[in-house]
Order: sequence, then structure tokens, then C-alpha cells
Amino acid sequence: MIKFIVLSLFNDMFTSFLNTSIIKRSIEADKLSVELIDIRDFSEFKNKKVDDTPYGGGSGMVISPDPVAKAIDYAISLIKNLDYEIIYMSPRGSLLNYNMCKSYCETCCNKTYILICGHYEGIDERVLEEYKIKEISIGDYVLTGGEIAAMVFIDSVTRLVPGIITEGSLIDESHTNKLLEYPQYTKPRVFRGREVPEVLMSGHHKNITEYRHKQSLELTLKIRPDLLK
Repeated sequence: MIKFIVLSLFNDMFTSFLNTSIIKRSIEADKLSVELIDIRDFSEFKNKKVDDTPYGGGSGMVISPDPVAKAIDYAISLIKNLDYEIIYMSPRGSLLNYNMCKSYCETCCNKTYILICGHYEGIDERVLEEYKIKEISIGDYVLTGGEIAAMVFIDSVTRLVPGIITEGSLIDESHTNKLLEYPQYTKPRVFRGREVPEVLMSGHHKNITEYRHKQSLELTLKIRPDLLK
């Protein structure tokens, strides 16, 4: 089983995500566990305030270190084998890619991943230093919060766990072999005057394999030539 503990200010954002499609089936089959912790529950204020103005001035607010640290400590207390990694979903983190997802998947049986979802201008830097937290980004852009990024991380890692998706579905998809996936077609054979390539109707497996590989190369060269370097 792959296990995640998510620290967030907006747990309701995960409701649909955890109750849909492959993620839901994985949870029901005891192959995936996702526990949500509300950082606001660890606020010392009656109004559940967790943020404050930044030292040095500037716009926006910063999430205070104390409630986040207490939430982390609580998450750690839930982990029986105490083998875990804490990850902060942050636009300044290492860029998430297929190889990183595969690496996390390969160690998932031995670890629990604690994901922190930031908001506003982020969390106090001292928390990152105190717990030696790894920062991961899902792209070179900024979101309003880390919840969507956490969902992306959970989904992209979970789907690689053996038995969650059929093995054949993972073989030729984009990025598994540093190429983009070839075009896919289904019935009807003709759609608005556009026909399915004849080779795919031939039943000749070698020709089909060669055709698809060529299409993958051409697409990668056109769209993501950086993958071929």
C-alpha cells in the first residue's frame, strides 16, 4: 500500500479527487491510503488564524511556523514504522517528472509521504529548515495553493504502483521511454471524413509497432524535442 498524509488549509478540495475513478478504487482495494489533516486545527487562536504579515514587509501573508510544525508532529505520530518523507508542494521546488514519480513509487512500500500544501506567500522558512523538507514543483507557474499540486503528485505516483493500473497500459504511454505517446484511434473508422490510418487496420503487428514508434518519434521531435537530447 502507498500512504500519503496531506496537511492542508482546504481539505474539502480533496473530496471529489478521493472519491473518483482509479483513486477511489485504489483506496477501496487497500492499495492506497490518503489521510487529511487540517493545519487550522493546530492554531492557537479561536478564529483558527494561521497566517501573519511577513517580516521585512511585502504583500500577502505567510503561514506561521507553529501550527504547521504541530501538524507535522501530529502526522509523524500517526506513522507506525516512523519511515517517512516530508514534501512541500512549492513553485521553487524540484520539477516533478516521470523518473521522479517512478522513484517515489519504488520506495512507497517502506515510506509514508507527508505532503504540505502551502497558501498565500508560503510557509515560514524555518519550518522547512527544521524538518529538512523537500520541495517539489509540478511546473514553472504559481497556483493559489498546494492542494492541486498535491493531487497531481498523489495521482502520478499512485498510478505506477503495480496492480493499480494494468501493466500493458503503462508500457507505451508518454514519458515511459522518453518519447511522447503515439496517436490513438477507436471506432468509427471514418470520423468527419478523417480515416483511421490503414496500417492500424492491417492486423500486422510488426508494421503497427514500427508505425507507432515512428509516430512517437515525430511527435516528440515536433512538440518536445528536449526529450530526445
